[in-house]
Parts: sequence; C-alpha cells; structure tokens
Amino acid sequence: MIIIDTALQRRAAEGRPIRVGLVGAGFMARGVALQIELSVPGMRVAAIANRTLETAKRAYREAGVATMREVGSVGQLEQAIEAGIAAVTEDPMLLCRAQGIDVIVEVTGTIDRAARVTLEAIAHKKHVVLMNAEVDGTIGPILKTYADRAGVVLTSADGDQPGVMMNLFRYVKGLGVKPVLCGNIKGLHDPYRNPTTQEGFARQWGQNPAMVTSFADGTKISFENAIVANGTGMRVGKRGMFGPTVKPGTPIQEVGSLYPLEALIEGPGIVDYVVGAMPGPGVYVLGTHDHPKQQHYLNLYKLGEGPLYCFYTPYHLCHFEVPTTVARAVLFADAALTPLGAPLVEVLATAKIDLKAGQTIDGLGGYMTYGLAENADVARKENLLPIGLAEGCTLRHDVSKDALLTFDDIELPPGRVCDELWREQMRVFFPQYSTQPQESETV
Repeated sequence: MIIIDTALQRRAAEGRPIRVGLVGAGFMARGVALQIELSVPGMRVAAIANRTLETAKRAYREAGVATMREVGSVGQLEQAIEAGIAAVTEDPMLLCRAQGIDVIVEVTGTIDRAARVTLEAIAHKKHVVLMNAEVDGTIGPILKTYADRAGVVLTSADGDQPGVMMNLFRYVKGLGVKPVLCGNIKGLHDPYRNPTTQEGFARQWGQNPAMVTSFADGTKISFENAIVANGTGMRVGKRGMFGPTVKPGTPIQEVGSLYPLEALIEGPGIVDYVVGAMPGPGVYVLGTHDHPKQQHYLNLYKLGEGPLYCFYTPYHLCHFEVPTTVARAVLFADAALTPLGAPLVEVLATAKIDLKAGQTIDGLGGYMTYGLAENADVARKENLLPIGLAEGCTLRHDVSKDALLTFDDIELPPGRVCDELWREQMRVFFPQYSTQPQESETV
C-alpha cells in the first residue's frame, strides 16, 4: 500500500491520473465511483456505462461530479476524455474501445454481458478489474488466457473477500508458513433463501434482492472460494465445502479443529468457510510450519503451539479497496487474484425446489437454483452444469430438490458468448470433456 499511494501521488503531481472506465452503476459501482473521486489522488472515473443513463449520472452526482456529457460514439467519448469531462453512455463497448481509458472495472454481476465486455476490453489492450466473482468463477481461466496473450492484467478486486483472502495468502506464504486453508467468515447460510425472503434486508440497504439472496443461499460463497482455489492451486475438501456453523461470536482462532486435519495438510490445501465466527465478515488463512525453532517463535508471538496457525483479516471493505487493485494492475502489472491456469473448482447448479421439464431457469440468487462448489475434475466427469451457465436454460427433465443439474438436463439458449468461451475453456484445459456442452445446442 505504501508503494501504491506514493505512485498515485506521483501520477497526480504529473497530471497523469489513471483513467477508469466503470461498467455498471449499481449499488457497489456507485461506491467505487465515490471512493475514486473523493479519496484517490492520481485516479479518476473517466466514463461510466450503464443500461440506464440516469443511473450512471446518479453515480457521478453522488461522487460530487456535476458536469458530465452523454456520448454515443468512440469519437465523442475520446473528446470528452481529452477535455477532462466525465462521460456517460449506455454502450460499455465504447469504454473498451476508446483511447484514454486505462482500465475497465466491471461491476454488473452478469455472466454473458460481462464476458462480452471483458473480451472487448482485452482486445483493445485494457486491463480489467472484475468485481464479478460469477463470471470469473465460470469462465475466468479462459479469459485469463486472452489477457495473457494481450499483455494485460485480468484480476478480481481487493475489498471483495476473495481479493482479501489472496492478499492474506500471499502474506502468510511470504512468512514461510504454508497456507493449507483459505476461508471466509459468514453470518448466514441457508440454501433455500430467495428474493422474497431477502426483500426486506435488501430494501434496508438499498441493494438488489437477488444479489442479497446469492449471499444467503451460498452461491456467492461458492463463487468466491472457487476463484480463490483457481488462484492458489487449492481445492475443496468435499462437495459444497465443510462450512461449519459455530456459536455466534466464536473466535476465528478456535475453528481450525472443525476441519479434518488430513484434508488440510495432505495435498494442495482447501478453500472453505465458517458461519458465525468472529470477526465477521473477515477472512482467514490456516497455515503450518515444519521448522521447530520457527514453531517456537510462532508460539511466542501468540499464534499457539500448532500444528495450525490462524491468520485473519477482520474485515473486507469492498469498494473502498477497489482503487488499490486498479493501481496494482495499471502501475505494477500485479493482479490481486487471477486464475493460475486450468479451473480447479467450479460452482454447480443445484435445484432449490423441485424443477419441472419445460421450465426456464431463473438467474443467480433466484427461486430455482443455488450453487455448490466442487472440484473441476469431478464436475467434468459427471457432466455437471455450472450455475453461471444455468440462467435462461430450458429444462428437458424434471429435477428433484437438492439434485445437481447436468448438461443432459437442459437446453442452452442460443448465441451466448459465455457458452462459446466455456467450450473453449474445455478444449484448452479439459480436452477429454471438450464436447460438453454439445456445440449444436447453442447454434
């Protein structure tokens, strides 16, 4: 952070701010705009794209920006950027194509739309910061191959729990301690929550009920931990993770014994979570150390006798920390969290209710499905359907409550880029399963 704030101050002094293109203007995106404009020297939100222009303008107004210009072409956007005037548009592709935008921050929570934006940004040599674990956890590995070829950074964000987990993972590993579990601390997990049950909470905080539901029903937990697994080389210890629930207020230092020790120390380590521990909603890393003298020092420094040492960050501050990711990507080519290679953990569509043939599956955080994390090799052997591809699919068969959906159970909607990228991801990383799903289903 010291290096980052110094570098940003230098950019401010030189009059060369990092110019951010923000795609999305919802609750979290407005927070990002506010943070950059209010508190980050050396960075500015050059343009905001949103399907509703008035909401994009609202984001600027809440950030204290009174003067803005509507643009409908790349040329108009480039003129606004050159003049230092904030720009709003309905078309995110303008931000991806325009000269003068250094980085795209994608904050829509969509899958197919986010995939299209990310590909276009990468094609025009722009770094991409994803506040979108859903697209990252579905097709992040193949998007990373595009970013690598273009020489740009694709990264999840500091502030979201996965980014904070990865920061802590790197810190712990740098101490010489071997991370064996990366986890997040949750206050609730009920896979049967839906937008109706979560409407009151969502209204209280000005959020989308479906988004709130995706946290409550475990889908978001699964996506967050999947992308941490893909960025660290870890796996899940079992389908759905262990996810112990403890008495509210239980110190996080006491939860290590709730996981099977062999699952932690045999193999690459696991991603998981705990419900009810404190400090919530923080993150934690459990690690081991083999050196007796270092074990003595760790005990002296109040981390206990081992074999598991608990490190934690007591909070994650979401939009407050996103500018740090932007600066890391643009100034230092450093990703907060990005896939290492092949997908290691996937998030699978699971029936929240009894589903009937002929129904069309609704979106993430909806009434019909919730997500479960599973190791990717197992998911592919069983031809299971990633929940990131489930929305809009038509059911061929009845599926019982709590059953996992397979590609054989559904027909994919035509023409989606996310399906094309999924097939490419299979060809690159799982060629033995590269016919999942059949290409004819989306043509």
